[in-house]
Amino acid sequence: MPTGSRNRIAIIDYGMGNLHSVESAFEKVAPEAEVFISRNPVEILSADRVVLPGVGAIRDCMGEIRRLGFDQLVRDVIVSGKPLLGICVGMQVLMQYSEENDGIECLGILPGQVRFFGRRLQGTDGEHLKVPHMGWNQVEHNQHPLWAGIEQNSRFYFVHSYYVEAAESEQIAGCSHYSREFSVALSCDNLFAVQFHPEKSHDNGLQFLKNFSHWDGRV
Repeated sequence: MPTGSRNRIAIIDYGMGNLHSVESAFEKVAPEAEVFISRNPVEILSADRVVLPGVGAIRDCMGEIRRLGFDQLVRDVIVSGKPLLGICVGMQVLMQYSEENDGIECLGILPGQVRFFGRRLQGTDGEHLKVPHMGWNQVEHNQHPLWAGIEQNSRFYFVHSYYVEAAESEQIAGCSHYSREFSVALSCDNLFAVQFHPEKSHDNGLQFLKNFSHWDGRV
């Protein structure tokens, strides 16, 4: 329960996401902040920064988001100007449409679609690549404040079978390569979203979360 501290970070609880792992990571990098998990829209909108996590099938995630009215909550957070961070499926639900589960309409906040990596993937040297894409991969990023202190081509941890195909190139804040180049970070005003799991990405991920814990939503 939030108590009115100066820096409050709310993690949206809709039943899908590594909630406590994300909470613990923020508590480590921002000990001065009040970090809390909530499904209360009033509490979430009272926070200074908001995190939208997500793991699992997008059909289930979107079902719970809509059932709880969090589709409108996410839009309200964005309109308020508060920094919002989407993580993994929390990034994918922001798009217009996903190929997963025979096709799912998403929130449509960011233009673009979520595509299946496919089968029989091959790397540049012809090696077989497994799906889901699971493990560490390098990220090439832009100069957004959330990348401060993180070297170019640093490694982050991924677990996913679907990737974001952004429709607006200017919103792409980070890319990686797994059989093809794909977007791993998107940025639009006070919204930032990543495909990787910063809470599982050791020093680079912790630096990223630390940057978010102080980000004012401006580029």
